[in-house]
Amino acid sequence: MSLLGKKFPAPVARPMWPFYISGVVVLYGVNAFANVLANTDEFKNDPRNPAAKNPKADH
Repeated sequence: MSLLGKKFPAPVARPMWPFYISGVVVLYGVNAFANVLANTDEFKNDPRNPAAKNPKADH
């Protein structure tokens, strides 16, 4: 008696490949858009911006 019940030979990865590809494309687009927004004039000098230059760390 198995813990998960009877195994069925159903394909999982092959019919799901369009969703995997679209997920990667959406995540890449969101990352690129977030980087563009973080480098705008409004948020360029924000101390919470990880890409901002921190003058205190230079000393």
